[in-house]
Amino acid sequence: MTVQGVQGEDRTDYTKAESKAIRARSRRLLGSLLKPHVGRVVVTLLFVVVAAAANIAGPLLIAYGIDVGLPAIMERSDWMPLWVATLTYIAAAITAGVLMYLYTVGIARISQTVLYELRRRLFAHAQRLSLEFHESYTSGRIIARQTSDLESIRDLLDQGLNELVRGVLIMGFTAGAMTLLDPLSGAIIGIALIPAIILTRWFQLRSTVLFRETRTTSARMIVHFVETMTGIRAVKAFRKEVANQREFDERVDDYRDANYRTINIFGIYEPGIMMIGAITIAALVIVGGLRVVEGTMQIGALLGVALYARNFFQPIQGIGMFFNGYQSASAALEKISGVLEEEPTVKEPVQPKALPASRGQIDFDGVRFAYGNGKVVLPDFDLHIPSGQTIALVGTTGAGKSTLAKLVSRFYDPTDGAVKLDGVDLRELANDDLRRAVVMVTQEAYLFSGTVADNIALGKPGASDEEIEAAARAVGAHGFIEALPDGYATDVNKRGGRVSAGQRQLLSFARAFLADPRVLILDEATASLDIPSERLVQEGLTTLLADRTAIIIAHRLSTVAIADRVLVMEHGRIIEDGSPAELIEQGGKFASLHRAWRESLV
Repeated sequence: MTVQGVQGEDRTDYTKAESKAIRARSRRLLGSLLKPHVGRVVVTLLFVVVAAAANIAGPLLIAYGIDVGLPAIMERSDWMPLWVATLTYIAAAITAGVLMYLYTVGIARISQTVLYELRRRLFAHAQRLSLEFHESYTSGRIIARQTSDLESIRDLLDQGLNELVRGVLIMGFTAGAMTLLDPLSGAIIGIALIPAIILTRWFQLRSTVLFRETRTTSARMIVHFVETMTGIRAVKAFRKEVANQREFDERVDDYRDANYRTINIFGIYEPGIMMIGAITIAALVIVGGLRVVEGTMQIGALLGVALYARNFFQPIQGIGMFFNGYQSASAALEKISGVLEEEPTVKEPVQPKALPASRGQIDFDGVRFAYGNGKVVLPDFDLHIPSGQTIALVGTTGAGKSTLAKLVSRFYDPTDGAVKLDGVDLRELANDDLRRAVVMVTQEAYLFSGTVADNIALGKPGASDEEIEAAARAVGAHGFIEALPDGYATDVNKRGGRVSAGQRQLLSFARAFLADPRVLILDEATASLDIPSERLVQEGLTTLLADRTAIIIAHRLSTVAIADRVLVMEHGRIIEDGSPAELIEQGGKFASLHRAWRESLV
């Protein structure tokens, strides 16, 4: 399945073939989740079957006690039939209660285990998916999959299925017991069931459409909220509050209207079922009363029939509520299964090759690359970067600099050709080996929850305090870390422990340097640094990049100055290649950029 396919899953206008394929995909996912628990499911179903049968025995025993037990006492002073009916009734109630408890606990354990596995599987799979997926699938939508969608499935497993199973069993046993007690009453219930089935079927068909609309509008509302809160700085910087509020109000309106239409069909369905039940009970009492007067029916049987009729229609409302949860959970499962069926575009090799012992030679051999079906970004690109060389990529926005870095990091694979590290195609390297060998530091310096030391240690799990401090000193971060409230033990997310954008960037440098990669990529990594901080970093870079290959992408030419070689790119091609001094002397594109930069400093 493609990313575009997953992106389109908020649609409601599926063709029959698409709907069939999506349902089949959801069934496969549900089957794979339930397969390990088949035995436990069977046992819990046996519990509920016996519990429902024991529960249904009550009105039969009451009818027996009235029609047989009471006459035995009055005619023969024989209390045995009444005692048998009473004790059996108590035993049946206790049995039903115990077994229903075992069923409820058992099904809850199964549902929680299934949900645990689904949550774990979704999180693990989302991490495995390639960068292309995450750049197309918004964070708000993936959050909705892990939160509201999984909650809908939880509600179905914990409550909806319970209502359905109990309802079907109670209705089935009730109909059988009524027929056994009085066949005519059983026939009347069967006739009354016809309009109930028609109404339920109408509700099911209508709710299928409306609940899908509810899920879609809910997801859109959540996505807009999450993206607004995530980008709140940009919202405030560009005074987007009013426009965002207007758009959010529209999405809330859509969600409210969808819920309103859903409530309307419940307003028809539930009273309709209650009306059918009331009319049926009235018919049974009238017909039964006339038969009691005629002597063709006993009073206990009439009471039992009335009790059964009342119990018969109660589960239908629960089954209707099941459709509520089912439609919501079904739509949620479709979206989750769509994410889980998405395949990484950058795949782990089946038989990975080992990296040789050299130190980071990079080769682009006939590389051609385009994002998806878009225009070609790198057309027929060749480049050789010797081991240990520091190169700087310079050029206008859209020239292909960041694309080149993403290919070296193997966030993407080339459309044609090969990118090689130490003579090995990146597609033949194990991901773990590649991630140790190539590290990228971007302008977006993200810090995870935890201490400063924890964040630096991400570059080398298990690193000692001395190694962490050495890495921080190398990039000039030690000074400001020591000034934090708890030094290296400061929680980066707590008040007083927060760090500035430039300081976050320094920490990401320390993290990368601690990893000690063969190839270090800096993609606009100094953009957030002030001039003093940048000088500190450059001092660290001069030492730490001496024995490793480095690719620097920067608009600040002060950072470019430490490079051994500068590549000027334009429209995915290299138009100039040489040392900074050589390119300045040639008077070409780089020289004009350098001249403009010098003039901006004056």
